Amino acid sequence: MPRVPTASEIKDIAMKFSMHLSDEEITAIQTAIKLLLLSYNELDGINDNVSSALHALYPRSWRRPNPQENSYGAIAFFTDIKGRDQGKLAGKKVCVKDNVMIAGVPMLHGTKVLEGFVPEIDATVVIRILDEGGHIVAKTTCEALSFSGGSFTSYPMLVRNPANPEYMSGGSSSGAAVAVATGVCDVAIGADQGGSIRVPSAWTGVYGLKPTYGLVPYTGIATIEPTLDHAGPIARKVEDLALTLEVIAGRDDLDPRQPSDLPKPPVKPYSKLLTGNVKGLRVGIVKEGFEWPVSEEDVNKAVRETANKLRSLGITVEEVSIPMHKLGVAIWTPLMIEGTVANMFLASGVAWRGGYLERQLAGFFGNALKSMADELPLNVKAGAVLGYYMITKYNNTYYAKARNLALDLRRAYDDALMKYDALLMPTTPQKPLRFVDNPTPELMLLMTAGMLYNTAPFDVTGHPALSIPCCKLDGLPIGMMLITKHLDEEIILNIAYAAEISRLY
Repeated sequence: MPRVPTASEIKDIAMKFSMHLSDEEITAIQTAIKLLLLSYNELDGINDNVSSALHALYPRSWRRPNPQENSYGAIAFFTDIKGRDQGKLAGKKVCVKDNVMIAGVPMLHGTKVLEGFVPEIDATVVIRILDEGGHIVAKTTCEALSFSGGSFTSYPMLVRNPANPEYMSGGSSSGAAVAVATGVCDVAIGADQGGSIRVPSAWTGVYGLKPTYGLVPYTGIATIEPTLDHAGPIARKVEDLALTLEVIAGRDDLDPRQPSDLPKPPVKPYSKLLTGNVKGLRVGIVKEGFEWPVSEEDVNKAVRETANKLRSLGITVEEVSIPMHKLGVAIWTPLMIEGTVANMFLASGVAWRGGYLERQLAGFFGNALKSMADELPLNVKAGAVLGYYMITKYNNTYYAKARNLALDLRRAYDDALMKYDALLMPTTPQKPLRFVDNPTPELMLLMTAGMLYNTAPFDVTGHPALSIPCCKLDGLPIGMMLITKHLDEEIILNIAYAAEISRLY
């Protein structure tokens, strides 16, 4: 039950808003607050039952992995949760990123700050997977608060690349991609605000799909910035990717990110639309996606060579210029930084309109942050300080400008997609990065965000984007990314499927 703040507390809070209160004003405010708190106190006597749609329906058990069975650090918790005996995912082993809530199973979200948090609900995607016969075998390690495209900030251990353990797997859905790549599961659920599904998929040699914004409900998944939140599947085979999307996509009436006219599942029979017939499609190679300061020439060459092989499938492939793509990361940065601070740090993840809000997580995280913020990695601390500074010093004007420019960025891609069925570029401009002990601030930024140049813009615009395995360079996997119109996932899935069955890579 909330108490009335003291005069000193009122004065301190007022100063944060540049208010200078007299003693009389403080007394008056205390009286007003005392009356207003009657409504707050009334809420304490009401049981806000979680929607029955999120109640756990299937028996479950979990355990922490031992070092011998977790050599790459990919597993946060092994689970044994079997869904229905029949369904589209019957016989499939599934992992979920450890920012996805499973009732009764701990959730760390990659940080010691959340040690001891046990969700009371199943995320919508978890329920849908189990209802279709999926067997959830693990929750996978992720970067601390999903705030890095590398794989060195996660708790309790970093995640290593199975192609070469001296290199990062990419993040923030690091363990999810590694679990798929090493055969722990057939498919994994990741989350993506700047590339967190596609980057680790590219660097571990598997498929990773960031669907259209809002296509997959984010209910029961720890949010970062609601306008950037995406959830989607990672798999070794395109067919498993499409089948899982078929199961998890669609409106759940709880997530305000989803358009009200979006159908409930199934949205489309994605798995049945994998015909392999892509003759006549047009793909535009986005010139600007190969021109970043961190771009590596061997990566550019390999992606172009793979792109040119698509011609053998009857696809027209040609270069296109989208100059505004070069502004994508600049637009994304204020949205990610200021949005994270406003939503996650200042509002404990519930600064969002309508829909279902994760009250249990908000309470636990908010309290833990007050006493354990020192446990956060340096990149998260830097983002928190910058975000708060930009919000309080510049009044969210850069966030607002970035959100306005996002409309222009979306139009730039949409204009190109009027001519092309899909756009193409490297998933990351460079090969997987090597682990470095005690990196300099400049190197730390490169290791956490230097791989997001091509991926982050499509979190801003919400276009579906798919990373497909391209080849290996120096023994390390790289990815090629396909982008298409909103809600046209079947186009890029079918291109990837045609390339897969034709063994183009």
